[in-house]
Amino acid sequence: MKTTEPEAHHRVYVVRLAHPRHPGVRDCYYVGMTGLLPQERLENHLAGIKSARVVRDYGVELAYEWFDDIPPMTYEDAALCEPTLADELRDRGFVVFGPTNRPPAALSRRRARKKR
Repeated sequence: MKTTEPEAHHRVYVVRLAHPRHPGVRDCYYVGMTGLLPQERLENHLAGIKSARVVRDYGVELAYEWFDDIPPMTYEDAALCEPTLADELRDRGFVVFGPTNRPPAALSRRRARKKR
C-alpha cells in the first residue's frame, strides 16, 4: 500500500495596496494564500474572480520582498503561515489586510487605544 504525502504547492503571497486611507503615510499590504502561482492569483483578484475586495479595488503589485523566500508548502502549512506573516508585517508597523493569530480581545483593545 502506497502512502502519499500531501502536495506542497500552496504559497503565501503579499500584495502591495494603494489604500486611500493611508496615502503615503504607511505601506499597506494584503496577505493571502493560494494553490496557484502568486501572479495568477493576483490577476484573478484584479479581475474580480474569487477576489478580496481590498485587492480588487486597491491592489498594485505583488510585494515579492515579503514572501519570495518562503517555499511552496502543503495547504495546512500555508494556512498556518498566512496569519503569522500578516502579524509579522503588522508588528513592523504596516497596515495589513488578512488573517491574524491574535485573539479578538487583543484586537479590540488595540482599536480602543487608537480611538483615544
